[in-house]
Amino acid sequence: MATFISVPLKKSSEVDLAKPLLKFVTATYPPGEEQAEYVRAVEELNKLRKSALGRPLDKHESSLEILLRYYDQLCAIEPKFPFPELCLTFTWKDAFDKGSLFGGSVKLALASVGYEKTCVLFNVGALASQIASEQNLDNDEGLKTAAKFYQLASGAFAHIKDTVLSALNREPTMDISPETVGTLSQIMLSQAQEVFVLKATADKMKDAIVAKLANQASDYYGDAFKQCQYKENLPKYFYFQEVLPVLAAKHCMMQATAEMHQSALANQKKKFGEEIARLQHATELVKTAASRYDEYVNVKDLSDKISRALAAAKKDNDFIYHDRVPEVKDLEHIGKASLVKATAVQTPLSQKFTDLFEKMVPMAVQQSVSAANSRKADTVNRLIGSMREATNLCNGVLASLNLPAALEDLSGDAVPQSILEKSRAVVQQGGLQSIEQLIRDLPELLQRNREILDESLKILDDEETTDNELRTKFNQRWNRTPSGDLYKSLRAEGNNFRNILDKAVQADQVVKERYTAHCEMIALLCKPENELSAAIPSANPAKTLQGSEVVNVLRAQLAQLDEVKREREVLEGEVKAVTFDLTTKFLTALAQDGAINEEAMTTSELDTRYGSHTQRVQQNLRRQEELLSQIQVSHQEFSALKQSNSEANSREDVLKKLAAAHDSYIEISSNIKEGTKFYNDLTEILLKFQNKCSDIVFARKTERDELLKDLQQSIAREPSAPSFNVPSYQSNTPAPVPGGPTPAPRTMFNQQQPQAKPQPPARPPPPSITPQAASTAAPVSNPMAPSGTNPPPVAPTGPSQAQGPPYPSYQGYPGYYQMPVAYNPYAYGQFNMPYMPYQAQGQAGYPGAPPTQQAYPYPQQPPQQQPYYPQQ
Repeated sequence: MATFISVPLKKSSEVDLAKPLLKFVTATYPPGEEQAEYVRAVEELNKLRKSALGRPLDKHESSLEILLRYYDQLCAIEPKFPFPELCLTFTWKDAFDKGSLFGGSVKLALASVGYEKTCVLFNVGALASQIASEQNLDNDEGLKTAAKFYQLASGAFAHIKDTVLSALNREPTMDISPETVGTLSQIMLSQAQEVFVLKATADKMKDAIVAKLANQASDYYGDAFKQCQYKENLPKYFYFQEVLPVLAAKHCMMQATAEMHQSALANQKKKFGEEIARLQHATELVKTAASRYDEYVNVKDLSDKISRALAAAKKDNDFIYHDRVPEVKDLEHIGKASLVKATAVQTPLSQKFTDLFEKMVPMAVQQSVSAANSRKADTVNRLIGSMREATNLCNGVLASLNLPAALEDLSGDAVPQSILEKSRAVVQQGGLQSIEQLIRDLPELLQRNREILDESLKILDDEETTDNELRTKFNQRWNRTPSGDLYKSLRAEGNNFRNILDKAVQADQVVKERYTAHCEMIALLCKPENELSAAIPSANPAKTLQGSEVVNVLRAQLAQLDEVKREREVLEGEVKAVTFDLTTKFLTALAQDGAINEEAMTTSELDTRYGSHTQRVQQNLRRQEELLSQIQVSHQEFSALKQSNSEANSREDVLKKLAAAHDSYIEISSNIKEGTKFYNDLTEILLKFQNKCSDIVFARKTERDELLKDLQQSIAREPSAPSFNVPSYQSNTPAPVPGGPTPAPRTMFNQQQPQAKPQPPARPPPPSITPQAASTAAPVSNPMAPSGTNPPPVAPTGPSQAQGPPYPSYQGYPGYYQMPVAYNPYAYGQFNMPYMPYQAQGQAGYPGAPPTQQAYPYPQQPPQQQPYYPQQ
């Protein structure tokens, strides 16, 4: 009785997980112990896939354990790697499609780890069904194991039904479509319920319980049968053509089992008529299963058991009870009891699972950390920027007032000490030569970055052009994601890089203009002290200013301003030194809520960390603003006390320009160094972007070549139907009589007249024969002889060739044959002659040699240029 259904495994093409994952690990994590650990984990994952999918699996729990571990690992790493960017393409064949004679089976290739998970889970369900079907159901342990694995298989297929469309975002192959896996889940659940019926029977449980269990199993099988029969796409599979009769037979047999045990319950309640009615109904069900599905299931044991019970019941009722036998429709319905449930798919499925990438945080956390670091950098830059802007403003105001040089220049002849210090600072930093060299290097750095970016986008453009050409050529057959849709994020990233470069060019131009405006005074600062002193005009200041109260107040205010500036330097160092890591908080939020509110969490943390620094910066800026106002007032009084003459004014103008030139030099030098660092850092980022583009294009090329190969094979498998002209002799051939035999075609051979032999010598006359015998031996020359007789051919009287209709000669047929004497034109098998089926009027001509299939001339991948800048 026990014939159980199992599901075949899907087969996958080989995939190298190591290369793209290792590239991501080495690009994301700095060299060290952490990176080495992840590299080992990637290699272990690659080996795990080969063990799970790269070899035939035994129908044993150890093989299933490997599949479960690989599925759990896929679930664990899916949020930790950016698989859409890695472009890992997974190719799987349809489990039920055995392929055609000239080509492979149906398969689908997708760059989706969700697709890989779905197919692996399908194999989990399939292998679980095979393991369950191999169990020995004669012992209790085998029954428990079979029930467990059938429920696991049912749960796996049910999970695929609920998730496959969202995991793939496109139409799946038929074996993992929702209708197929839904049907398989129902079949597995039915078989699990049947196993519990067998266990209840073996444990000799009460008939009422066994009847309810069997009735529920019958319902399950009936539902599975309906799903197989009425869903449009399933019957095309040979697998489901074999499954259908088994399901129908099991439906009948489980119902018969339920009726048999319910009849025993009726006997216990002394309802003997009901007992007989149920046994008769069970007999009819078993007979139906035996007559229609005998080759699929064995019903002999169940049939014999029901027959014996029915005979005994009838005997007792006929001789003792005489109870009325009711109609089947009047019988009370048997209850139902389900002891099975599809095992929910909750990771980890394997109890021995250990996450190979346990220390690696999910991509959502990585992205949140990156966004938090960006917000932190914005906060730091805002605070430091405001302080540096205030310093520049302060320097600009003091330079415009010629302070503190005006206070130091009361002698009127010597170079002020502050100017000498500024001169030494400019010389120590390289003077004009260092700035000019940095300015000359900027265009080369810019051009290098532009070339890397252009080459990266050109790789995408070339592949997209090829994809569009093939899509135009093959139309609907080119059923992969368009390159234009796949490259949107990369193109947006490339446009962002281009905008950054454009802004950098504008910043470079501003720096160059500022340098041009101050280069003359910067060059003066670079000269020795004697030349610098000679270049500054001399003046005779009022001696009374040296001990003036105004000068003392102004000096005190400048000292306070210097203190404010030094405080800002300390603050800037403290702001830069603040560090914090939100990874743990993000992980906790993801585990508790399933999502991360990065903005709120980061803003709160930034307020906590930088709140006090922000207040101190604001106080410092307000203090500087007050001091500058006071200094401007004091300077006005100082200027009023000074003796007004042209030489003093000229000297003060030059000193102001020298002070401004020093400040501009420091700022320009800093800006150019930042620009140089910016271009060098951007080069590394662009090289990573170029690698990303190259990787996705390489993956697309591999997918394209695979798809082209499949298309070539499918085109080669398509039947060719060349048209042939019907020969003229066929147009007059009468159509065969419907239902009658199809006559064989006549084949005419050119036959030469045998040469005349010399006359034998005279012999005695032959004995006389009867006229009847003579007529029998006479040759028949009537060409319209009945087709039922096979007379030998008549030798022609003259040297002529036999004439026939203009049959074409075909490849493989010899040109001429010597006609045997006893030739029978219909006995083909006797002389091993090739048989050619007769063609009636209107039929297509005889097929000739198939046309030579030319290889499909698809475009080749253009040669990829080496990147401009050496890749690390």
